[in-house]
Amino acid sequence: MAVYLHEEDLPEGALAPGIVAVDTETMGLITPRDRLCVVQISDGRGDEHLVRFQVDSAYAAPNLKAVLADPARLKLFHFARFDLAAIEHYLGITAAPVFCTKIASKLVRTYTDRHGLKDLVRELLGKEISKQQQSSDWGGAVLSDAQQEYAASDVRHLHAMHTILVERLAREKRTEMAQACFDFLPVRARLDLAGWAERDIFSHE
Repeated sequence: MAVYLHEEDLPEGALAPGIVAVDTETMGLITPRDRLCVVQISDGRGDEHLVRFQVDSAYAAPNLKAVLADPARLKLFHFARFDLAAIEHYLGITAAPVFCTKIASKLVRTYTDRHGLKDLVRELLGKEISKQQQSSDWGGAVLSDAQQEYAASDVRHLHAMHTILVERLAREKRTEMAQACFDFLPVRARLDLAGWAERDIFSHE
């Protein structure tokens, strides 16, 4: 198992075919203001790849974009809504199809209100991950070993959790509902980017 750091793009052929786990690190939570710094990605076979973008990046990244936009590859996220908005705004592509472990968790783990990645990994896989670097400076000239490990851990467990959550969605007969939510996520991200992040357009108000 290894973590690889790349500058500006993913090397060609770095990933095996099939499902990939994806996450992003940005300078903050307001997507148009807070630039995309890192995209981390894994094919679930033990290695994680971190693609770092510099301050004045053109975000060309043709190899990374090809993977993210590939309609034949399922992309696994935890809280996909945020990551999809960052990817669309900075990389200019729609990353689909999507499976969001946070949405799946909310649909099947109705016995708890704890749906964070750390909680999910602990319950489903019996493992612990650290969130210590979550609020660190991702735009610096150097990513520390701790930052790289944190970023890698955000995609390391998504394949295993996806398998479990798919089974639970089927067991609770909520697969179709979940899929409809996943299919809507790229549109939800565009609504966020267009200014409707805090307004529920489905509500009566």
